[in-house]
Amino acid sequence: MAKIVNITDKLEMDGNPFLVIKDEKLEVNADAATMLKIMGKYGDLEESEATPKDILDLYNLMFPEESRKKIEKLKLSFNDLTVVVMEAQKLITGAEDDESEGESQTPTTT
Repeated sequence: MAKIVNITDKLEMDGNPFLVIKDEKLEVNADAATMLKIMGKYGDLEESEATPKDILDLYNLMFPEESRKKIEKLKLSFNDLTVVVMEAQKLITGAEDDESEGESQTPTTT
């Protein structure tokens, strides 16, 4: 009889992470195929080095259609969109391990 090993408990299958902008939750594709594409092509890309084509490629890879529609409704400037894309890249590649949850970090308003 062939050996069968169930590794389900060792896997993190909680779904995709989210970025929050204002009250919008934006899903970020974090599946292995997307992550490998991003790391392979853009892993060492610094925000200051990103071309508009790089930003567009990353944007289309990382955000599902529903999230892209929400982002478009926010009418972000290109600089702000670049920040969103770079933060999403950090989120899924683990480039920046932030101990606290994004939702618990609410800026104070005056």
